[in-house]
Amino acid sequence: MITSPLWLPATLAAGALQAWRTAVQRRVGRTLSVNAAGLVRYLYGLPLALAMAWGYVALTGHAPQAPDAWFLLFCTAGGLAQILATNLLLMAFAEGNFVVGTAYSKTEAVQGAIFSVVLLHEQLQWIAWAGIAAGVIGVMVLATGGGGPRALLRAFGHRAAGYGIASGTLFALTAVAIRRATIELAMPDPIGAALVALAVTVTVQTVMQGAYVAWREPEQLRAVWTSWRVSGQVGLLSSLGSACWFTGFASAPVALVRIVGQVEVGFTLAFAHFYLREPLKPNEVAGLLLVATGVVLALLGAR
Repeated sequence: MITSPLWLPATLAAGALQAWRTAVQRRVGRTLSVNAAGLVRYLYGLPLALAMAWGYVALTGHAPQAPDAWFLLFCTAGGLAQILATNLLLMAFAEGNFVVGTAYSKTEAVQGAIFSVVLLHEQLQWIAWAGIAAGVIGVMVLATGGGGPRALLRAFGHRAAGYGIASGTLFALTAVAIRRATIELAMPDPIGAALVALAVTVTVQTVMQGAYVAWREPEQLRAVWTSWRVSGQVGLLSSLGSACWFTGFASAPVALVRIVGQVEVGFTLAFAHFYLREPLKPNEVAGLLLVATGVVLALLGAR
């Protein structure tokens, strides 16, 4: 159920921030390994995540109850799933262009809907399911270049498709885990629950991915530090975007948030065209219109 109208503006803001962060992170990925490029979003985002949680609790007085083992478990599970999903997304980028890599990962909308129904027992109206279908078709049009069903079948055999779909699966599981973590906190407002969960999750992620990079790719640590000008932007955008995503998950069903969150594809196209100078193709316009239709249907289903 929807517990706060904040979910909608938070989700829209999350889509814009994530597209912006992903575009910047792609530039970082040209000089860092996949794991090091993933690490910068947590390492450089951690100070802001901690500051936002502490500041909000201090200003509102809405302190969380003592975190229990379930809260920590869900934060850890969600954090690990997001690390793996981000790495797979960066690997998808290496196989195709920026828009295609993101498009494949957007199958998380339908996967998230299924997981939320099965694991969280959330319910969706038929019109919301229609929105999911429209959105998924839209991202597939983006991913295949508008080549029709035959191109779609060929695309599923491409390595980028496997990476992107697996990334979507793990992003969907991340959303479910974070939703459960915010419920475990039982705080009186969704923003507070989202920011506390974010601070804990990013701390765990920094430790996990930092330890892995130090163990397996120690030479990348220097590159992580020396790229601080761009990496700092990635961390800032990541924390702000995650705060918005977490607020959405704390306020509304996961499936609804993920459907509306597909507006990220529109922002992705804009960044790809204006920031990365990638040409905008007719099939991308058609795919974007389908995604927009899916978002509208989802909003109608939420009323």
